[in-house]
Amino acid sequence: MRLSASLVLYKNEPNMVLKAVESLFNTPLEINLIVVDNSPSAELSEIFSNLSNLKIDYFYQDGRNLGFGKGHNLALSKIQNSDYHLILNPDVYFEPHTLIELIDYLDKNPDIGLIQPKIYYPNGELQYLCKRYPTFFLLFARRFIPQYLKGLFKDYLNWYEMQDTGYNRIIDVLYLSGCFMLFRKKYLDEIGYFDENIFMYLEDADLTLRMSQKYRTVFYPDVWIYHHWAKGSYKSLRLMLISIRSAFYFFGKHGWRFF
Repeated sequence: MRLSASLVLYKNEPNMVLKAVESLFNTPLEINLIVVDNSPSAELSEIFSNLSNLKIDYFYQDGRNLGFGKGHNLALSKIQNSDYHLILNPDVYFEPHTLIELIDYLDKNPDIGLIQPKIYYPNGELQYLCKRYPTFFLLFARRFIPQYLKGLFKDYLNWYEMQDTGYNRIIDVLYLSGCFMLFRKKYLDEIGYFDENIFMYLEDADLTLRMSQKYRTVFYPDVWIYHHWAKGSYKSLRLMLISIRSAFYFFGKHGWRFF
């Protein structure tokens, strides 16, 4: 069983990155991790210099920020032999059995191209990261409508986040989060990697949607991970503008739905 993983960094908290990497290598499998560091400096490289006993390839981009998708694509281009590939965020951690059970389910279901576990905040609160096809109004409402008015659209927003499913059964999902995506590698090679026209935001929606057109994309709630989830676009004007540009590109590519 050959498992590869990619990790894209940008000015992350070192202890958080270390916890993600340790979670990965605590899994009892042979793992090849490719790290692409988009940070302005190579300070995070010190983490990996202390992990020389593990199979980790670290690539610093000389201060250039390639973006999330392009960074993972660079990592994927350096992987020669792999049965499964994990897209891993630096702000997640999980138990040693998590990947084992996910891979076991993939082995038993060859029609699945992408699988994702249940996702919690570190405090144990569930994250509703399974989503239906986005609409222009949904993205606008989530980002711009004041919190005190969101109650007017609560049912619609909950529907988008698939809260009606209960998040307690295995389901097929059109939009899975990029924080932890486990792929059958040959299917990922077949459909293509991240769309590099998307610098950040909705690149995971695009990739899930393209995979779902040929193979199943599945939420598997019997194992879980913990995800800090910073919601950067809610705190930064620059990231907000990037998210808007990504939305226009996504709808232009896959089709506009306004409501």
